[in-house]
Amino acid sequence: MRLRCAAANGLWLASAAREALAFRAGLDRVADVQRAMVGDVDAFRARHPIRKWEEQPLVLDEPVERWEETSGSSGAKKRVPYTRTLRRQFEKAIAPWIVNLFSREPRAFAGEAYWSISPGAESDEAVLGPIQRRLVRAVQAVPSSVRLTNENFRQETLRHLTRCRTLSLISVWHPSFLDLLAGDLDTEATWPQLRVISCWADANAANAAKALAKKFPHATIQPKGLLSTEGFVTIPYDGANLLAYRSHFYEFRDGDDVRLAHELEVAKRYDVILTTGGGLVRYDTEDVVEVTGYRGQAPALRFIGRAQHVSDHFGEKLHEIFVRERLQLVLRDTPHDFAMLACDGNAYVLYIESEAPVPIDILEASLRESHHYDLARRLGQLAPLRMQRVQSGAETYLRVKSATQTLGDIKIPALDREQGWSERFRLHA
Repeated sequence: MRLRCAAANGLWLASAAREALAFRAGLDRVADVQRAMVGDVDAFRARHPIRKWEEQPLVLDEPVERWEETSGSSGAKKRVPYTRTLRRQFEKAIAPWIVNLFSREPRAFAGEAYWSISPGAESDEAVLGPIQRRLVRAVQAVPSSVRLTNENFRQETLRHLTRCRTLSLISVWHPSFLDLLAGDLDTEATWPQLRVISCWADANAANAAKALAKKFPHATIQPKGLLSTEGFVTIPYDGANLLAYRSHFYEFRDGDDVRLAHELEVAKRYDVILTTGGGLVRYDTEDVVEVTGYRGQAPALRFIGRAQHVSDHFGEKLHEIFVRERLQLVLRDTPHDFAMLACDGNAYVLYIESEAPVPIDILEASLRESHHYDLARRLGQLAPLRMQRVQSGAETYLRVKSATQTLGDIKIPALDREQGWSERFRLHA
């Protein structure tokens, strides 16, 4: 088995080597590579305004190979067209990530791998070309057919994984999904050769990633880049999340100022605007990133949150990024595995998984620094902030949301716009 895995992984890495070399060689020429994708940037911008998803015209110049249905944090359904060009653009991002990972941790490619599979949806390998897909399937610890077993999805996935003693690489989306799968298993005894876990570790996934690192002490947690069904933004590379500059055309907006990739300022935040080979033209992804540095002309970016994720039941207009930063500040000395705000009735509730004292009054005062929230409190439209301690908070959130969203789409927010979480957490306690 190990020989077969090593051979298949070796062939995959060899097929990715050319694109990986091109990525490294072009780090000092990002401006030229990006401009070549659209030609005259000013003329391109004049022809195409920035649009949100529902306004996108989907400019397609080639046949659609398949449609991928996805849903974001708002639950709004999207049908994303996959073309040959878009698949090739995904490969241009995956190749340097995989080769760079091999250079840093070669033992991650010595055995079998688990690439996240969502029930009822395509598996992650679907974005690869036909040759790479066959090579990845040769080392998959869980067959793609498991996605069709909706009711027994987790049990079937875990059954295959626990039989795989040579598992060396895991790639999932939210770290809580793997935590939910593993349960109370002795992970080091079950998967002694596991070397790398790739998962989200920024924004609201940070605490869950830290918890996962404790549960898998023998494996390295590699923060996953910013990507979605629509396209790649960043890839893990040399210890940072670098812009996947050879994949799509990127613009970054700060108010009315729209900049190209090489024009960004370190420590500033921008909205990501994406143009892809899948028909999206100047698509406002609503993702907010912060520039943490550069490698040559390629910016390193940290995902901050969703620009338009606002909870507004009584005119309070609470923004998810604002709430998350307040939670991080107020709870920085409070050990916790899960923390989320949501409105319940006429008050917001902090759902928290922690046995420590929680400074709820300080958090309320911090939230009232938001003008609209403070006004709703002063007018009596909102009652004071409450707290509810929960068990298995992240796992419960994933279970509830997976009824209407594919697991790979679910990001656990600091602020959820739905009501009714008090009862849901009680039912799943």
